Amino acid sequence: MGVVAWLKSLFVLQLLIGFVFVVSGLIINFIQLCTCVLWPIDKQLYRKINTRLSYSLWSQLVMLLEWWSGTECTLYTDQATVDKFGKEHVIIILNHNYEIDFLCGWTMCERYGVLGSSKVLAKHELLKVPLIGWTWYFLEIVFCKRKWEEDRDTVFSGLNRLRDYPEYMWFLLYCEGTRFTEKKHQISMQVAESKGLPKLKYHLLPRTKGFTTTLQCLKGTVKAVYDVTLNFKDKQNPTLLGIVSGKKYKADMSIRRFPVEEIPDDEKECANWLHKLYQEKDALQEHYEKEGSFPGPTIIPKRRVWTLLNFLFWATLLLSPLINFAWDVFVSGSPLLIIGFMIFLIVASVAVRRLIGVTEVNKTGSSYGNVEAKKEN
Repeated sequence: MGVVAWLKSLFVLQLLIGFVFVVSGLIINFIQLCTCVLWPIDKQLYRKINTRLSYSLWSQLVMLLEWWSGTECTLYTDQATVDKFGKEHVIIILNHNYEIDFLCGWTMCERYGVLGSSKVLAKHELLKVPLIGWTWYFLEIVFCKRKWEEDRDTVFSGLNRLRDYPEYMWFLLYCEGTRFTEKKHQISMQVAESKGLPKLKYHLLPRTKGFTTTLQCLKGTVKAVYDVTLNFKDKQNPTLLGIVSGKKYKADMSIRRFPVEEIPDDEKECANWLHKLYQEKDALQEHYEKEGSFPGPTIIPKRRVWTLLNFLFWATLLLSPLINFAWDVFVSGSPLLIIGFMIFLIVASVAVRRLIGVTEVNKTGSSYGNVEAKKEN
């Protein structure tokens, strides 16, 4: 292990990075709360400010991927498709197999200038998660409980509200509804068999309602659907904890662009189109399994320095007083102050670890395995 790799593995450095992210996030959330007074006065100004505030928080995670761990992202697509990145409203369909798949999506959003305005159809439980859910709330993210009877009005109103969004947005959809596991896959394929649908090897059966509803509500605003299929070299199984520890991964992303005009308007036909798309995604993963790469030309977009500069700004602002305070505590010689500071460090480390735990496959809290067989798209 080299010196740099050893330094990245030190818990104290990881804790300091977590401290910067958490405290800066709380500050950003407070500023976002203050911007709410702008909504009735100038809704678009509110949105532009919150887009940049959100970028300031999410880009710290992108910085970890790009600069701290040095993870590489290669796109398998053509230049004509890349030329449209960041210049139109789109829906992104991404497979949901890895703990950091969202982070790989975010790094592409950052490199093409749409990280702050990126959207997602998120599960309602995330609304209660500090920093993540709170920031998404101010970004007008659409939250759902995955019960269509309860979600119908909320989803329709939330999506329709985004039709006049001033910044180009990439709306991310995990059409599988939950992260891939072997247990969920077995149950999903039982559902596929009962519906007479072709079985998938590397994906769960897509839930079509979220996709058809999103496309219906945003049609006229969204210009295209980007199908993104993600995999990692050498059968790597990346984790956010690995990223924080400085581990380097090599991500490959196959990207295909479908103009909205080519997707059927009829809900049933649109659902069939999505099922066909997932069969094609499965074939792409099969190709990757055999060849170690996706078909087609490759493009490696350059990482931008803004994520690093943003993190250095927050680190300078927050770590200087923390280090000075820690020094004063220890030179004071007061057992009470020292114990209090150690308790603070323990609480901070637990908080950071719990935030990381939100992304972990075995802690997603999904009830998919219990109820999927009862659901209809």
